[in-house]
Amino acid sequence: MTGLPSPLGFAPTWDAPARVRALITTRAGGVSRGAYADANGGGGLNLGAATDDAPGDVAENRRRLAAALPQPPRWMRLVHGNAVADAEAVDAMASTPTIVADAATSMTPGVVCCVTMADCLPVLLASRRGDAVGVAHAGWRGLAGGVIQATVRQLRRRLRDPGAEIVACLGPAIGPAHFEVGQEVFDAMQQTLPDAAAAFATGADGRLRADLFVLARQALAQVGVASVRGGGECTYANPWRYYSHRRDRVTGRHAALVWIDAPT
Repeated sequence: MTGLPSPLGFAPTWDAPARVRALITTRAGGVSRGAYADANGGGGLNLGAATDDAPGDVAENRRRLAAALPQPPRWMRLVHGNAVADAEAVDAMASTPTIVADAATSMTPGVVCCVTMADCLPVLLASRRGDAVGVAHAGWRGLAGGVIQATVRQLRRRLRDPGAEIVACLGPAIGPAHFEVGQEVFDAMQQTLPDAAAAFATGADGRLRADLFVLARQALAQVGVASVRGGGECTYANPWRYYSHRRDRVTGRHAALVWIDAPT
């Protein structure tokens, strides 16, 4: 396919080769209503099957998304862990996800790796040669558990090249101005990322805040990923564009998707 319909989201700018395609959806372009609508009261593109949105509306939103892709996304059940699935093994036609994982990789053209989020950080990954892609769902628990590092290592295992160059793109997530956390988050991050303290700050109100973008860059550096684009766009601060669980509690889910273009 040669293009993506803009109403469903945007293609991020990063250093991936041309044959690697990616899409991050926004809250507009679907049929969801109420808390799941878009910011102007129109149909929202909620893709979260585990939300309390009308199942038929979510199904229609997913149908619209699938129609814009080479294949239906490989939906998984996300649990804020560090398991990485081979997207080829995920049933694209299953009505209920059978694979529990927070990241996926693919080396097969047309197979769409996918995660959903509503404040957690999506991390898109691709080999410099464009022959492998992946995506990780990185909230604070996933970051502390090493989900990003695990996804990069899985890409290199699949490529059978421990030194394969990987490029990354950080999607939108809750920003440091709004991500209040407890001491347990700080402690957990330091177990995985020795320089994690640089990503935390105490505000004038005495509350601790974390920067997921800084933490993700540290995780990528641990596994030798030097080309990192994106980061900094806050879901919480952009209600007209993004769902946010921290902001609204009852809210929808976006998707981050990446795949290798099939030869025409």
